[in-house]
Amino acid sequence: MAKSQSSNLAPLKLRASQTNLSKGIFKVSYKSDIEIAREAQKRPIQEIGSKLGIPSEHLLPYGHDKAKVSQDFINSVQKNDNGKLILVTAINPTPAGEGKTTTTVGLGDGLNRIGKRAAICIREASLGPCFGMKGGAAGGGYAQVVPMEEMNLHFTGDFHAITSAHNLLAAMIDNHIYWGNALEIDERRVAWRRVMDMNDRALRDIVTSLGGVSNGFPRQTGFDITVASEVMAILCLATDLDDLKKRLGDIIVAYRRDKTPIYCRDIKADGAMTVLLKDAMQPNLVQTLENNPAFVHGGPFANIAHGCNSVMATTTALKIADYVVTEAGFGADLGAEKFMNIKCRKAGLAPSVVVVVATIRAMKMNGGVAKSDLGNENVDAVIQGCPNLGRHIENVKSFGVPVVVAINHFVTDTDAEVKAVQHYVTDMGSEAILCKHWEKGSAGTVDLAERIAEIADSEIGNFAPLYNDEMSLLGKIETIAKRIYRADEVLADAKIRNQLKEWETAGYGNLPVCMAKTQYSFTTDPNRRGAPTGHSVPVREVRLSAGAGFIVVICGEIMTMPGLPSKPASESIMLNETGQIEGLF
Repeated sequence: MAKSQSSNLAPLKLRASQTNLSKGIFKVSYKSDIEIAREAQKRPIQEIGSKLGIPSEHLLPYGHDKAKVSQDFINSVQKNDNGKLILVTAINPTPAGEGKTTTTVGLGDGLNRIGKRAAICIREASLGPCFGMKGGAAGGGYAQVVPMEEMNLHFTGDFHAITSAHNLLAAMIDNHIYWGNALEIDERRVAWRRVMDMNDRALRDIVTSLGGVSNGFPRQTGFDITVASEVMAILCLATDLDDLKKRLGDIIVAYRRDKTPIYCRDIKADGAMTVLLKDAMQPNLVQTLENNPAFVHGGPFANIAHGCNSVMATTTALKIADYVVTEAGFGADLGAEKFMNIKCRKAGLAPSVVVVVATIRAMKMNGGVAKSDLGNENVDAVIQGCPNLGRHIENVKSFGVPVVVAINHFVTDTDAEVKAVQHYVTDMGSEAILCKHWEKGSAGTVDLAERIAEIADSEIGNFAPLYNDEMSLLGKIETIAKRIYRADEVLADAKIRNQLKEWETAGYGNLPVCMAKTQYSFTTDPNRRGAPTGHSVPVREVRLSAGAGFIVVICGEIMTMPGLPSKPASESIMLNETGQIEGLF
């Protein structure tokens, strides 16, 4: 493949002049992500598809700049050899920001820039975080995927299809009870809640069917956010429509009084749900600012589910690209662990190399510096904060894959601070490469891209999941808690231990476990930064996601329906006088 030329990349432009020069204080304002995305010189999606050998007749366009890839084409490339899979993960998230998706996009562009045939695979955005705390964006600066506005809003309708399929099942459960309850569902044990793709704390716990006999039988239930739906996890792990339908049928929706399970297929909803999800199953193809191909498909919660883009998108990309750069949600203790132990296990994947993203700012926060002081040089704090990064490096290496650290550069970083991180990582037996993709696009990731390609091509990794299928469910939980979180023990009462044993007896003991805990710490305390040891992991609840194929282990307080903050991002999102969207960051 010819070397990609990033002719549409202009030098970074400043919107505000430097001030207080006599005092040595600089106040510089850069273009926002949405302003940069709006200036993108996008190419027709058929041209993007041709870079990966996708004929135009196998692209189902949604406008001019996004399309779904047909199932017929996906079927036709299954005999191709796989390319190299590159996982991008990160340290524990901090308010300082890490830029994992930005680095994923920057690395993908960088690989194309040095002449490699590369594709990017990331998750779709949820409307809840978009209008809540996080705002929009798929990457940042000059390392973005576009069209930015559509991707952060309705995109190709995948999330709406998942919401509709999920709620169809909920409606059919209540309808079955209303019309005689032939399956003898215990109304106290209906496990299937409803979902919507929005943050709304008022819907966490509700009572339905009020208003009289004609409205059904009142019962307590609630809503989760769509990304927490088991249907979302199923779509992202299914390999084709037949597998999708089987997994949907395997969903446990309720229990009888004798505690025997009732499945989605018993309600006879699996066929109609598959119909609603038929188009959503097909991966979405878009492009980066540098006109390189990017698959954006699926978006399971990184807490309650496995936090990775779809197996369909990843495996398809691997069949038509030489290098595929993907990411996993939150830090490596959650996202990378689940990527390795759940997604790779289920899909037969093996990463060739893992990139751990870190920032100097985050190292300082882990070293005890307040967010307001992050602009000041503090090498000692950087060194004090590095153990968090070191823990993630050790953990990823335990899966048998080589690790490279990408230092996502901020304008306030100093040479001394960068060198401190590089020296620390070298002592850990890895290497840290400074990346300036936010400012310079692919030109800022050439060093990283060359090194990643070199390692991937060398095939020095020997990937293996952390535990085998035959290990007990409690043993799997303890393995992750002790080896990844460095906990001393798992606290699980008799009720939880008995539930795990019952599932093993029922034939679910070979499933992987999906740990649901705070993303901000190795512990279950979100305020405990760094690399703590000597702590315990309390298991509050366990849930069986039989359709998705994993056991959810809830540790601490995890919200499956987030609320809006005191000042939600939606307050700043609007149309300007020219009809353009403002406020999507």
